[in-house]
Parts: sequence; structure tokens; C-alpha cells
Amino acid sequence: MGPEPALSTPSTRSTALLLVPPQSTATRTRSIAPTFRWTECESRQWTARHRLQARHRFTPTCDHPASPTRRTDYARRVTAATLVIVPLLAALAPLITRSVRRWVAIPVIVFELLLGILVGPSVLGLLEPGSALDMLSEIGVAMLFFMAGTELNASALRGRTGTRAWLGWFLSFAIGVAVGWVLVPGIGAVIIGIALSSTALGTLIPVLRDNRELSTPFGHAVGAIGTVGEFGPIIAISVVLSHRSAIVAILVLVVFAVVALFAIWRAHRAEHGRLHRFVDATLHTSAQFAIRLVLLIVAALVALSAWLEVDILLGAFTAGIIWQLLIRDASHDIQEAVESKIEGLAFGFLIPIFFIVTGISFDLDALLEKPWTLALVPLVTLALFLVRGLPSALAAPEGSDRRTKLSVALMGATGLPIIIVATSTGVAEGYISATAAAVLVGGGMLSVLLFPATATLVRKPTAKA
Repeated sequence: MGPEPALSTPSTRSTALLLVPPQSTATRTRSIAPTFRWTECESRQWTARHRLQARHRFTPTCDHPASPTRRTDYARRVTAATLVIVPLLAALAPLITRSVRRWVAIPVIVFELLLGILVGPSVLGLLEPGSALDMLSEIGVAMLFFMAGTELNASALRGRTGTRAWLGWFLSFAIGVAVGWVLVPGIGAVIIGIALSSTALGTLIPVLRDNRELSTPFGHAVGAIGTVGEFGPIIAISVVLSHRSAIVAILVLVVFAVVALFAIWRAHRAEHGRLHRFVDATLHTSAQFAIRLVLLIVAALVALSAWLEVDILLGAFTAGIIWQLLIRDASHDIQEAVESKIEGLAFGFLIPIFFIVTGISFDLDALLEKPWTLALVPLVTLALFLVRGLPSALAAPEGSDRRTKLSVALMGATGLPIIIVATSTGVAEGYISATAAAVLVGGGMLSVLLFPATATLVRKPTAKA
């Protein structure tokens, strides 16, 4: 047998040990491609990140090199399967969402994740993480946070609502880190704090839009909570998970902030008439200048983030803010047409790939390995409500009744994208175990499944009144 990736199992002595990156080794044979043969060199080149993603999923099947023909045939089969299966899953997810909507409103990303898990190595083994999918997934998560940036309501972040939203987030982050420190002291505790203090703004915006709540005081409060619940964790990830010292990381973040604020200031003060006319002139031509400009802005800010070694999500979020300022004075028809095209690119192509690939990479084996591990998932969902939801209620509209405050808390406790990003980074860097990441992501999935729908049901009598 050739060299095997390190496999590990969490200790069952305590829940705390579940969160520590496993150090022991074990063996388990499960091949996702029996005709593929690993060479010793290829095994060594398998990165630490993909070792963790591939945990319990495969072992090399022999110690002699594979023929180039076999490797090429395997690569072609995987590429062909990817080209068909990923778009198929992306098309199936909204169909399933619509079919179950008569009973319960479930966000489409839940089914994108579940379908990804289904075809991934943990279940059917039809697809596995790969360089092409990973690259598209990175672009997808960048577009997800770009879209979150475009939804930023600056007015909602000022005054009473904004102040209380920030106060609620800092309180959530402190409590989350304290909870994490009890389980696993060190950077792992901070990752848990980031995960538990996040809010899925990108998931909540469609819910608010469908319920016609975006322009209401309730919608403004949820928007402020969601914005802070994404922006705060992104800043924390950039500082805490940096390989630099804390002081250097903060200084680099200040440099990024100066450049970003200058770009935002220029976008706010500049005259956009010529830009809007050119965008309008190319809306229905093959030039599609607006879409190309959006991709350029995202690429430039993401490249700046990568160059400064801060989290690329911060650059993508800033790009969304800049684009919002560039297009805000355009006519309603232009804004609506451009927004429709950008949403088609983001939510119709790139963002579904991110969630599907996340499902493919999801370590279901680690979650199902011990019955008590699966039982931790609803506890994480409860922790999201207690740690993030209750402090979020501080930002509820003034004079809100109990139903409205509970709805705000449930909306604020809905978290998934930041949880995925924070835990995947933590696993890749060895700060938390793959099992802990699976539990946290599972809890986030359950929050997306339950909290927005429950908040809508709780809110309905108040909305009618």
C-alpha cells in the first residue's frame, strides 16, 4: 500500500475534545474511484486542506504509479460528470423549494447544500472537491458577499438601530468566544465565537423581500442586524485568522480600510451621468458593460484583499458597497435591469456552485460517526438563538411588541455563510476538528431551515394588525 492521508477520529471522552483537531491516526478503506491509482509523489502533494476534506473518504489503493492514460480517463470522467451534475443540482434546488413551499418556506440554499452532500463522497460519491470546482466556489462566495454589500442600508446603521445592532453583535461575539473557550481554549474558541455571532444577511434579504418587509421598520432593523452580523465577523476573521501578529494584522486592515474608504468616497462624490448613459446604451447589447464593470470591481477589491492578505470576503463586501453608490442615481428602469442581470449571474450561476461545493465537501461521516455527535447539531442551533438571537432583539424597532422582538431575534440568529467560511478556515489551519466544523455547519443549516420560517409565522399577526 502507498502512503495514506492521515485519518483521525475524535475522542468520545468529552464534548470539548470533539472540537480539538484530531491527532491520532486510524485506517479506513473507502474508495471513490477504484480505477484511480495514487503515486507517492501525488499523495505528498495532496494539500492539508484537501486531506481534511477527504477525511474518511478514500485511501490510495496501491503503491505503483498509475498510467497517464488511466489518470487522463479518470479526469475526463470527473470533468464530464461535474459539467452535468452541478448544473442539474442547481436547477433541481429551486424546484424542490417551490414544491415544499405549500407546507413550509425553506431557503433554496438548504437544498443546494443537501443535494451537494447527496452527490458528494459521503453518500453517492458522484463528485468530489477539485481545483475547478474550488475556484468557482471561491468566486461564488465572493459574489455572495458582493450582493450582501449591495444591500447595505447606511441609514439603518445610524442612530438608535445601528448603535444597538453593533452593541448586540459585540455582546454576541463576547459570549460566543466565552462559550468556545470553555470547550477549546485558543484560536478555536474565537472561531466558534465568530460562527455563533454571525447573521446570514444574504438569506434574510429574499425572505424580507417576499414578505414585503424590506422598507418597513422591521426590515430596516433586520437589515442592520444582518449587515453588522456579516461585517463584524469578516473583520474578526481578517484579524484573528491572519498569520501575522495582531498589531500587524490591524495595521494592514487599516491600510485596506483607507483604500476602501477612499474608493467609497470617490464613488459617492463623483458624477455618474456618463456612466449611467453608457450602462443604458449597452444593457441590451453584447457589450453588457454593467456586468463587466461589476466583475472588474469585485476582482480589483478581492485582489487588493489577497495582496494585503486580509480576507477576500472583506474586499467583495466593499465592492458591493461601491457598486451600490455608483448606480444609486440611475433611473429606476436602469437600476432594475442591471440588478436583474447581476442577480441572474450571482444567484443563477456562481452562488449555487458555492453552496453545492460546500455540500460536496461536508464531512457527513464525521457527523454520523457517533450518535451523540449528531445530537449536538440542535444544540448549536439553540446556541445561535441564545448567543446571537437574543442580543439582536436589542435592535428591534422602538415600541415593538413581544412578537416583533421574537421575530427579530429569530432573524438575527439565522446564520450559515460565515459559519461555513470560518469553520473551513479553522479546519484548514488546524484550529478546530472536521467534526466540530460539521456540527457547527449542521447547526447553521438547521437555523436557516427553521428560524426565518418561524419568524414569518410569528410576525404575521402583527403584520396584519
